[in-house]
Amino acid sequence: MQGGWRVGSLFGIPLFIDPSWFLILAFLIFRYGLSWQNNYPNWGIPIAYGAAAIMALLLFASVLLHELGHSLVARSQGIKVNSITLFLFGGVASIDQESKTPGQAFQVAIAGPAVSFVIALLMGAVFFVVPEQNNPISVMASYLAGINLFLGLFNLLPGLPLDGGQILKAAVWKATGSRFKGVHWAARAGKTLGWLAILLGILTLNANGLWLALIGWFVLQNASSYDRLTELQEALLSLKAGDAMTREFRVVDAEMTLHRFADDYLLGTAATDVYYASSDGRYRGMVMADDLSYVERSEWETQKLYQIIQPLPEIPSVQEATPLVEVIQQMEDRQLRRMTVLSPAGAVSGVIDRGDVVRALAQQMKMTVSDSLIKQIKDEGAYPPGFQLGVIAQSAIEASGGKA
Repeated sequence: MQGGWRVGSLFGIPLFIDPSWFLILAFLIFRYGLSWQNNYPNWGIPIAYGAAAIMALLLFASVLLHELGHSLVARSQGIKVNSITLFLFGGVASIDQESKTPGQAFQVAIAGPAVSFVIALLMGAVFFVVPEQNNPISVMASYLAGINLFLGLFNLLPGLPLDGGQILKAAVWKATGSRFKGVHWAARAGKTLGWLAILLGILTLNANGLWLALIGWFVLQNASSYDRLTELQEALLSLKAGDAMTREFRVVDAEMTLHRFADDYLLGTAATDVYYASSDGRYRGMVMADDLSYVERSEWETQKLYQIIQPLPEIPSVQEATPLVEVIQQMEDRQLRRMTVLSPAGAVSGVIDRGDVVRALAQQMKMTVSDSLIKQIKDEGAYPPGFQLGVIAQSAIEASGGKA
């Protein structure tokens, strides 16, 4: 999650504030201010609400330190941390990739609750050190101690996206050797926790119940996202180039003139984007139709196709058995519109573009994708906005231990 306004950085990690943060900040100031105004009338309204504002900011500072704990441990493992964002339900660290081992994943997960427990201890010490128990400092210290203790314990609940879910994932990963199984177990636990929170929140029928239901909805949505992403990664890893390729190309005679090629193929109703030239029963290369514009029209009658083709060994290509995740990565890294797929004998078997990738993935996951969307992807040469398949493919390879 990264959005809202950038307000600075901590240890080189960009810090963002989501607009929803201001809503909960205002709510906390009102709630604490009203409570302290009633419970400590000797403070006066300015001190009660002033202390409430400081309390709300310190609470979010605690959340920020919690996320910073995750981030610094992840960075110590060589993982890039993109940002930390404060929002309605607290905070979230955007970490570039997952840890490479279950042990390292556990270290990143436990770091946040550990920070919360340390803050709780420090605030508890402040509460006992301050001589008068009803002054603003001791009251704020006691609240911060209790809230951080609750924050640490709540985050240890064993279900994604909570830290306890990350710990559960690491434990199952360690026991089974599969990160994917770890995510599935922790995501299912998270969905169960989410539904329980929603049900309890509805049954409570008060403001606290509404807040509990909202938190449950947030947990449920994020746990479901973890599950879907893992299913997508598993589907990608199960596919090869041969599963996604199509034969949306034409083979033409390398000996024909440029004029005949233009008349018979480029101007016809059956024109396509991809042409391969062959002669003597062998593929010679790809015909780049745009290259005709570099040849004088007067030479079209005499010049042959083989004189302008891109030789087959020079064409970006993969084998039928190449994992699809590698095909996706190559296309993204080299900014290619499509890849040529070769048979074991070195002949052209098919072509793959981004539309073919999406169609194969949808079929593997038994999802329905409209032909119009596939055509749009093919025409634009780009995945739909927000569908970062290159990033997902890379994370799938990492999740499988680097073995596509």
